Amino acid sequence: MGDTLEFNEIYQEVKGSWNDGRLRFSKQNVVYKSSKTGKVDSIPAGELNLAQWRRVCLGHGIKLSTSGGHVYKYDGFRDTDFEKISEFFKANYKVELTEKDMCVKGWNWGTAKFSGPLLSFDINDNTAFEIPLSNVSQCATGKNEVTLEFHQNDDTEVSLMEVRFYVPPSQADERQDPVEAFAQNVLSKADVIQATGDAVCIFKELQCLTPRGRYDIRIYPTFLHLHGKTFDYKIPYTTVLRLFLLPHKDQRQMFFVISLDPPIKQGQTRYHFLILLFSKEEDISLTLNMSEEDVERRFEGKLSKNMSGSLYEMVSRVMKALVNRKITVPGNFQGHSGAQCITCSYKASSGLLYPLERGFIYVHKPPVHLRFEEISCVNFARGTTTTRSFDFEIETKQGNQYTFSSIEREEYGKLFDFVNAKKLNIKNRGFKEGMKGKIDEYSDSDDDQHDAYLERMKAEGKIREEGNDSDDSDSGSDESFNPGEEDDDIAEEYDSKASASNSSDEGDESEDESAKKKKAKKAKVVKEKKEKKPRKEKKQKDTGGPKRPMSAYMLWLNSSRERIKSENPGISITEISKKAGEMWRQLGKDEKEEWEGKAGEAKRQYDKAKKEYNESGGGSSSVSKKDSRKSGGKKEEKKRKSAGGDKDRERGGGNESFKSKEFIETSEESSSDSDHKSKSKRKKESDEEEEAVSTPASSEEESD
Repeated sequence: MGDTLEFNEIYQEVKGSWNDGRLRFSKQNVVYKSSKTGKVDSIPAGELNLAQWRRVCLGHGIKLSTSGGHVYKYDGFRDTDFEKISEFFKANYKVELTEKDMCVKGWNWGTAKFSGPLLSFDINDNTAFEIPLSNVSQCATGKNEVTLEFHQNDDTEVSLMEVRFYVPPSQADERQDPVEAFAQNVLSKADVIQATGDAVCIFKELQCLTPRGRYDIRIYPTFLHLHGKTFDYKIPYTTVLRLFLLPHKDQRQMFFVISLDPPIKQGQTRYHFLILLFSKEEDISLTLNMSEEDVERRFEGKLSKNMSGSLYEMVSRVMKALVNRKITVPGNFQGHSGAQCITCSYKASSGLLYPLERGFIYVHKPPVHLRFEEISCVNFARGTTTTRSFDFEIETKQGNQYTFSSIEREEYGKLFDFVNAKKLNIKNRGFKEGMKGKIDEYSDSDDDQHDAYLERMKAEGKIREEGNDSDDSDSGSDESFNPGEEDDDIAEEYDSKASASNSSDEGDESEDESAKKKKAKKAKVVKEKKEKKPRKEKKQKDTGGPKRPMSAYMLWLNSSRERIKSENPGISITEISKKAGEMWRQLGKDEKEEWEGKAGEAKRQYDKAKKEYNESGGGSSSVSKKDSRKSGGKKEEKKRKSAGGDKDRERGGGNESFKSKEFIETSEESSSDSDHKSKSKRKKESDEEEEAVSTPASSEEESD
């Protein structure tokens, strides 16, 4: 048989609720750890004096009693576990595991026995039920009756509210009332808070974030009393799970967090955490309301009668001594700004996330504490509202998911290294580069190695290259702006509508007027398109030509990027650009001249290649196609415009207020080169001669 026995899914009853956990028997002690709260109960092997094996509702259970009067009950064992547990107890604890039957008769008449913290109701020496007296919140007496009321647990669907015992009068001892004796036995072990005696110390007007307000905190030997203007809370030290002391990000304030189970209640609201906020600059001199001998005997040097220091240090020191629990502080984690926390948002509120040595805690609204052992996996997700942040998702083994959003991108490297060091399962694990790829998507880049500064320099180079290409191609940007292409479609639309109106109803003047209004509106739309067209066409360039060379800085950056990343592991993309800029400025003159020489050589090669490309006719075919398309489009457009203009004048009775042809011709003259002006003027004169000849003929046809 080994040195230990371990069992999973072992249940412990806590105020009417079954909490599962893990139980381990070792030679030195018995350890039970709750899966829900992480609370650890340790029983030294030398204190065990009773062990019983019982048939209970969840299979089989073990009841352990110690020499100090404490009783522990664990359920969820199998029938086959009895032999190996019994042999282990005999060999290591020198305690025999005895079988004990429970009474299932359902009688309501029996004997009440008080054994340590338990009240057992026995029928014929067999236990029918047991009541942990620590669950009793109130004890009331009446004539031959004792009523027990219990603390309520929010985790249970059905709760036991009260139990009444009928105590018959006793003839043996008339001096002591049996009802009062029964009540005194209950109250001696019950968890009934009574503010008897003076407080050990009092802290005045402390700022409390949850529950919100300012409270006077009175420290009693067994409980903590929060006294506010509206509410009072009495918190037994037995309900305190953990203590946290967390520095604020501004380095001027401190959070003191008290984790509670069960929580304190205010109406329907439950507060699982008590959060106090202190200023580091606030000091206090404290005197305990005890004699020096009592302080030394009770606290064993942890406290002294007279103490002075920062207020948060005094409160945390007193709480640590009375609750007898360690204070958890942040570990070695440091964020991008040097703080031990990360600014983020949970649900609708902004707060601080603290990576601890064994978990995460978020303050303050609502407070969340997640232990590593209850975390199933974590996930780094892209931000939903902005591209400069990401989300950190935590999924627990119970299926709950917590999303901490709006975390700055600069915090990713530190947080990823922390999660990786703690060996937490990363859901979208694409290694560190995988997450950087996700962040690259924020900048709409497909490159694996994205450099913001490099992308900006490339964009500026493209703009300069487009400007130079436009100058070298004889005002190519002006030639690309061809309003005639748009006007061809518009002229056809005008002509088709005009012919349709003439063929359907020649005498309908209202349709002619509506057609004119539509033409006028569309002519305005054409004007707006002309203003936007140059920017659209300017992006077209000759892709077959040689590419412009890089600057000296860009050549140096491409060769130094991998060295910067290797010297600074975990550095983000934006930090690489900043670091490279600083290193470039710090380079000596000789080193810069070396890279400037390389850039100059690349520029000379580019000029030579560009010249050869232009001499070989590169890019001329596309320009000639544009010219031929524009010249042909202009001739066809002018013919259609002349015919459309004649018909407009005929229908309007000689009204020349709308002259689409002249409007378009004027725009063509303003957008063409000085070389084409003489050609357009000759074309205009020939068109006017055609109008003079065609006008009488059309009028004669209509009169007929």
